[in-house]
Amino acid sequence: MIKQGEKYGQHLFVVDSGELECFKENDKTKEQKFLRKYKPGEAFGELALLYNAPRAASIKCVSEECVLFALDREAFNHIVREATVKKREKYEKLLEKIELLKNIDSYEKMQIIDALKPVSFKKGENIIKQVKIFLLYFALKSFREKKEIHFIS
Repeated sequence: MIKQGEKYGQHLFVVDSGELECFKENDKTKEQKFLRKYKPGEAFGELALLYNAPRAASIKCVSEECVLFALDREAFNHIVREATVKKREKYEKLLEKIELLKNIDSYEKMQIIDALKPVSFKKGENIIKQVKIFLLYFALKSFREKKEIHFIS
């Protein structure tokens, strides 16, 4: 299926049926280390597409038959790019409402947007404690002023 070290993978694969195993070979000892199994609904091969790097591991079909769907590099990049643009548009509108961030330039806004990660909370769960609010304010203020921040835990 995929051989470790292959140059520039051209496809992301989605498992429709069957089971595959992923192994990584030690460069010095040539020993194969089992990493994980892939089952229907799972995908592999994205690292080579995202980073334009050689395949990081080998993947072999271990069931009687494996049926996979392949998504080529161009389609994959288009989907990832489109998702990134949508995320940026959504979060840019959100950041425009935050007074602390009104005076930062668009490049800095994009850096913040790219770093944002959704976090979910259950009803009644504490979201932020007072100390964390201060640290967040301090970090954003330092970012705006292009100062380095060093936190000591």
